[in-house]
Amino acid sequence: YFFQGTDGRIIFAIPYEQDFTLIGTTDMDHDGPPEAARCSDAERDYLCRFASQYFAQPVTADQVVWTYSGVRPLYNDGASSATAATRDYVLSLDAAGAPLLNVFGGKITTYRRLAESALAKLAPHFPKAGAAWTAGVALPGGDFTVDGVGALVDDLRARHPRLSARDALRLVRTHGTEAALILSDPPGHDFGAGLTEAELRWFATREFATCAEDVLWRRTKLGLRMDGAQQQAVQDWFEAYSA
Repeated sequence: YFFQGTDGRIIFAIPYEQDFTLIGTTDMDHDGPPEAARCSDAERDYLCRFASQYFAQPVTADQVVWTYSGVRPLYNDGASSATAATRDYVLSLDAAGAPLLNVFGGKITTYRRLAESALAKLAPHFPKAGAAWTAGVALPGGDFTVDGVGALVDDLRARHPRLSARDALRLVRTHGTEAALILSDPPGHDFGAGLTEAELRWFATREFATCAEDVLWRRTKLGLRMDGAQQQAVQDWFEAYSA
């Protein structure tokens, strides 16, 4: 759902992780390091007030279970404000010496197109690179039809009768067809919220995860369903695994 506030801004409310609603966004200038970006109390309260103009029940700060922020680098196209600046990527190739390609701006949703454009810019320097080929290739685990999620879930539950429908759906949404490979190994310790040691091993060996935050907040959102002790147990596992 999209809403427009009295200040002219647009926010959205999206059903999120089955039991939550994701509300956003705000745009604020950020001058510090990217990892220091945080949703301020003022931004949180602004979004709560904004959503409350439309929801039957007011949204209050004590109902907020999680916030997150990211830094989006924007290309300076001369716009009067960050809100008006272009969200498209801009490529700048400096070929005076050793070729240097600079990528400014862009969104993660166009990452394949950006990569193709970048290689097209560099093609004169790599004559054997070949033509673009990734547009029609599935990502790992994505080799199923757009309406094939239900069949994958049913197949997992048929092979693993103790697997709940909720956990099966999460595994398919996270890993696609590779969920079957994870379940083919002994599950090991259950960390809570359906996260097993077998899945942690998969994240560590195949998805480059190195800490609890990588798994609980970046590759999944299981942190929403695990308490502090459970999250610490995941971090302890990673520390023991990498020792």
